[in-house]
Amino acid sequence: MEIFRTAKGHLAAVKTYQPGKPIEELEREYGIKGAVKMASNENPLGPSPKAVAALRRSLSKLHLYPDGGCFYLRQKLAKRLSVSPESLVFGNGSDELLVLLVRAFVGAGDEIIIAEPTFLIYEIATQVEQGRAIAVPVKNFQYDLDEMASRITRRTKLIFIANPDNPIGTYVDCRKLSRFLKRVPDDVLVVLDEAYCDFAEFKKDYPDSLALLDSGKNVVITRTFSKAYGLSGLRIGYAIARPDVAAALNKVREPFNVNSAAQIAAIAALDDRAFLRRTLRVVSEGRRFLVNELRRRHLSCVDTVTNFILVDLGRDAQPIYKGLLERGVIVRPMNSWGLDTFLRVTVGKPADNRRFLKALDDVLSSPGAGCVSCCDCCRR
Repeated sequence: MEIFRTAKGHLAAVKTYQPGKPIEELEREYGIKGAVKMASNENPLGPSPKAVAALRRSLSKLHLYPDGGCFYLRQKLAKRLSVSPESLVFGNGSDELLVLLVRAFVGAGDEIIIAEPTFLIYEIATQVEQGRAIAVPVKNFQYDLDEMASRITRRTKLIFIANPDNPIGTYVDCRKLSRFLKRVPDDVLVVLDEAYCDFAEFKKDYPDSLALLDSGKNVVITRTFSKAYGLSGLRIGYAIARPDVAAALNKVREPFNVNSAAQIAAIAALDDRAFLRRTLRVVSEGRRFLVNELRRRHLSCVDTVTNFILVDLGRDAQPIYKGLLERGVIVRPMNSWGLDTFLRVTVGKPADNRRFLKALDDVLSSPGAGCVSCCDCCRR
């Protein structure tokens, strides 16, 4: 699509983020009902029930502007995390906070360092600010931290580490992260994007990022209520940062950027510990089931600690993706990340997981589907 001629010229080269296909769009397009979405890493159980109840009680006040400082959420979350209220910055999802970090610290000619592949927003936000993203390919689906450290220059402003990573699902352990941070200069900020941290906390070597921040390391942490708490539709996330970084983010943050409903739901969700425990259990069991079943079908899965699985089909994934759509199952093709043979599948409820596998079997056995490169017939 041609950009309006008076727009900033460099925007023509900026990538456009392509979100997953909504259920409603799929059902209209294919004339079907009862589709399931396993593409955007949403909570399979829906939103926190306590959050929904709190929202219902608040509907009569939607004519009022939200609290621009998120006072009650700030106090509650600060107590929960044992951090100072001033260290918290809230955003319209953690995505906004990632964009604000780039807006505050990256200018024309500046550089960020990212893994390849990783969350696309880092590079997109940097392109908008006329900065340059230095992408370091992963090794065996793990961050190559040594190479990332070697790419630091005087132009480097930010280093993004999605931990766990999206779309890969792997994580950087505490030992590797600590060693890496020792190599990062004090004037370079390391952004730990922990959108999926709730699903990884069962790993004993998962980093305690708050302790890193307390120790004076040059890190900022971003988290979200979208995944484990099921509040994706309300868009609310937060950053935990040292005072000077928090002040910079607040300088570039829009007033009233977090709506009232999101604040109310997040406060209630923090108290819904039973829902969080159930979410983690359902995801853990579903992840184990799907990985076992996919590998039983001779499909390669990247080891993941998240609520999604990156699966290699061993062939162009687009026909398989479209075949799943025709059967009412939405997953995420990985072409935008350069992973043309991969699909990313969100862990769903047990019935959704079984439906995905049934649809996948139907597609793979259909004429013209071919066979996976690792099966016996390809080795003969």
